Amino acid sequence: MIKISAKKLKELEKDPLIQKIKKSLLEEKAKSAKFGLDIGKHWQDMQNSLKDNKKKNEMNKEKEFYKAEDLAKLLEVNIMTIYRYIDKKKLKAYKIGRDFRIDKTEFQRFLKSVRTK
Repeated sequence: MIKISAKKLKELEKDPLIQKIKKSLLEEKAKSAKFGLDIGKHWQDMQNSLKDNKKKNEMNKEKEFYKAEDLAKLLEVNIMTIYRYIDKKKLKAYKIGRDFRIDKTEFQRFLKSVRTK
């Protein structure tokens, strides 16, 4: 922040360039008032929108899981095929109770690894 004395400020206000900028700013303010635009309100709305989008993205980052049965149906294979992939560590899974859960991103990685070229 720059500190300017009152005397220096009065001198600056007499400068034609400063007067031109001040006039331009006043005209812009008048135009925005004429059209009912409140720049501060729009700026705040934009910031709120960005915050809301950030919260939504954070919520979407929560992990999604498939059951082994879901993957078997999706891939149209026997459930034992999925269990064999898990057993051979080709497909990483979490065992919750009696069921296996496979992370969505892990499943996508697995599909890339078995894709033919």
